[in-house]
Amino acid sequence: MAKRFKDLSEQEILALAIQSEEEDSRIYGDIAAGLRADYPATSSVFEEMQAEENDHRRRLTDMYRQRFGDHITLIRRQDVQGFVRRRPIWLVHPLGIKPVRRLVETMELETRQFYEKAMAQVSDASTRKLLGDLAEAEQKHADRAVALEAQYLTPAARLSEETAQRRLFVMQIVQPGLAGLMDGSVSTLAPLFAAAFASRNTTYAFRVGLAASLGAGISMGFAEAMSDDGSLTGRGKPILRGLACGLMTTAGGIGHTLPYLIQSFKVATAVAIIVVACELLVISHVRNRYMDTPFLSAAFQVIVGGVLVFITGILIGSG
Repeated sequence: MAKRFKDLSEQEILALAIQSEEEDSRIYGDIAAGLRADYPATSSVFEEMQAEENDHRRRLTDMYRQRFGDHITLIRRQDVQGFVRRRPIWLVHPLGIKPVRRLVETMELETRQFYEKAMAQVSDASTRKLLGDLAEAEQKHADRAVALEAQYLTPAARLSEETAQRRLFVMQIVQPGLAGLMDGSVSTLAPLFAAAFASRNTTYAFRVGLAASLGAGISMGFAEAMSDDGSLTGRGKPILRGLACGLMTTAGGIGHTLPYLIQSFKVATAVAIIVVACELLVISHVRNRYMDTPFLSAAFQVIVGGVLVFITGILIGSG
């Protein structure tokens, strides 16, 4: 059972503070290491914060030894009621700037409140002064986290980090999602319209389109997830890429399949054609924005391919 904070002795409070500062220091070290490759400017800030936490631990250790001797009791946050359980940094990859800043704000707020409560529970004057100084230092850390971007990142460093973040987003989400959207939007056209024009039955066409969309989504999702583990290419977690690719593939096919829920064949087909045109324009826009492909060039490539598949489906279904 976790112990209540108000039941801790002064010796236990100091031991807990030492262990907490050591844990925070290691967390900042993990953050700095996780950000170093893509966000070197922010990484250096966390290295400074790690060094400051180490200094706090040293001051607390000196105070503990002065009052209670060399043996420091092992008391951790999870041994005391009221502390927030923190997810290990090494489980979170890749690290993002905003989540890290929120984590730091939470950590420093909790630590500052701990020192303020500890001051009210400690009677030794020198210990109270030390705890008060550390509470003030933790508040400065929290302020630093809030103002990190404006205060510590130069325009050049901010541009570099934003570029790196955009690159990661493109590699891990946009590329597999775009590949899936293109496949789902284009590859399902032939079976859907072939079934529609062969049967003139909207229910039958809807079932074929649904099956083609789901089948393509599953196939593309597994293909993307198994293409590489991301360790060398930097493309991120294979499961995340597979989900992005599979879901977007299914969405691309479902979009022009749903109109065949309409009972009228002519109306359903007209709506489906409009949806297909919108899908191809969206794909062209995404390629233009994230893949730096000129819009007209992207539109020409996508639309020509889509039209050819569309015509193929109609010709086969009408034959």
